[in-house]
Formats: sequence, structure tokens, C-alpha cells
Amino acid sequence: MELDRTFNPRYGSGQTLSVTDTSAQVTFGRDNFAVCLTNLGADVCYVRIGRGTVTATTADYPVLPLSQVSISKSLDDSVLAAVCGAGDSTSLHIIAGEGI
Repeated sequence: MELDRTFNPRYGSGQTLSVTDTSAQVTFGRDNFAVCLTNLGADVCYVRIGRGTVTATTADYPVLPLSQVSISKSLDDSVLAAVCGAGDSTSLHIIAGEGI
């Protein structure tokens, strides 16, 4: 796995998740080493990636408002959960791919 190359999205697989202060999850493609997250809103959201039922908390990985980050993951991970702090909400775009 090369992590020193720019992110190469798996086109056509992007999804947008409405994130509130209740954890919500979305299933995305397996067999990719990375996922690119774009926070489209004005509030921080927190994400956790895994398999099966996944629940995010505010102790998980923060994605800052109006920002984009690519994070690596296991090939078997196919579920992302996201949550905002109390009273906050945002939209999070998720797309799987390779690279960082």
C-alpha cells in the first residue's frame, strides 16, 4: 500500500451523511485502504470507522468544519459512524479510495 501518493477516489461511490448529535452510520466500499471525508458544514463532527454496528462519540476522530481529510483504514472496514456535539449538525461527504 502506497500512502505517499495523492488520494485517488473510487468515483461514483461518494455519499453525503447528515450528522447530528446522535450517532449515524453509513456503509461504504470495502477493499480500499483510505477514505476521504469532507465536512461541508460549520460544526465539527467526529468519526469512527469499522465493521458491523459502529457508534461514533465526541472522543473519536474530529473532522473540522469546512475541511477535508483522508484517513487510512483496514481493507475490511466498510462502515463509518459520525456524530456532532450537543445541538450541532453538519453534512459529511464520504468517498473511499486509495492514497492520502
